[in-house]
Amino acid sequence: MVLGLTKALATQGIEVTILTTAANGDRGQPALDVPLGEPVFQDGYRIFYFSCAPFRRYKFSVDLLRWLAAHADEFDLAHIHALFSPVSTAAATIARFKKLPYVMRPLGTLDPADLQKKRWLKQLYGTLLERPNLNHAAAVHFTSVQEAKTSERFGAMTHDWVIPLGVDLPPALPPATQTATPHILFLSRIDRKKGLELLLPALTQLATEGVSFHLTIAGTNPQDPDYEKSILDRFQTAPLASPVTLSGFVSGAAKWALLRSADLFVLPSYYENFGIAVAEAMAAGVPVVISDRVHIWQEIQQTESGWIAACDVDSLTHQIRSALQDANERKRRGQNAQTYAETAYNWGKISDRLIEAYKEVSKA
Repeated sequence: MVLGLTKALATQGIEVTILTTAANGDRGQPALDVPLGEPVFQDGYRIFYFSCAPFRRYKFSVDLLRWLAAHADEFDLAHIHALFSPVSTAAATIARFKKLPYVMRPLGTLDPADLQKKRWLKQLYGTLLERPNLNHAAAVHFTSVQEAKTSERFGAMTHDWVIPLGVDLPPALPPATQTATPHILFLSRIDRKKGLELLLPALTQLATEGVSFHLTIAGTNPQDPDYEKSILDRFQTAPLASPVTLSGFVSGAAKWALLRSADLFVLPSYYENFGIAVAEAMAAGVPVVISDRVHIWQEIQQTESGWIAACDVDSLTHQIRSALQDANERKRRGQNAQTYAETAYNWGKISDRLIEAYKEVSKA
């Protein structure tokens, strides 16, 4: 998301610098092989990478924070992505003391469901560290109305922006592929919150009714390989009409080809502040079945871009059944989804909105 947004801003003449660490995603992965503390230029903006040593487990960088403290007066605004991350928390604190206006994007970390993880630690962290950051932020950037409505603020008074994320489309979408059997696609991280425990019995029930479909599960979870193996084993041994395809992690051209091969995209998450994979499916012209805990569900319902289920097996079964029964309706809703995504999730239009919002709160 950050790279897509930054490229769009740079295209419009905004000077953007990204500060990040060389941590390479999940634990256990080797650090990125990049210059440290030196600018790397790409797509009209620059990136500074910093070492996490000796705090690699927490992706915390003293060097990054020192750089920010030394150069804060060179910027008009900071846009900080993620809460409950020590380096982001410290960066907001530095910006506050350096009188640099800053915007915080929670990434779903303020969702009450997400706050249940390590509940007491997060309550303490949020009250002591994030509340003053939220209270002094120029704005809090939420990506959906529902995310803003449900998010915890720890008693802070915030100025909220609701501006969605964008989809970074390839220069040309690959041609859509059709099969006689409807192709259902689950493309997301293999995580407990994604609702796979709801999807399995729902599809098993449809299979017992004689409903024909083929399922592809694309994603992985290096942080919880035991859960990943357990749930995928259950899908492979379930009495479904055809074998389940496990694609693992996909990106780039392979991801878009997979999306264009799907007749239906399914994501019954227990909570999702936005759901970028849903937006990508819509941009590819694929109708979606999502839960009402994916916070863009209202937009999808209003534009008739898919089907909305509650977070229970019966509701999910009913909505997938409805979608699979009518190919013409899937086509219509897929076209609606693509039309909506072209406007709502267009990085150019989103960057226009953000630039206007930045002007209101920056020190320029």
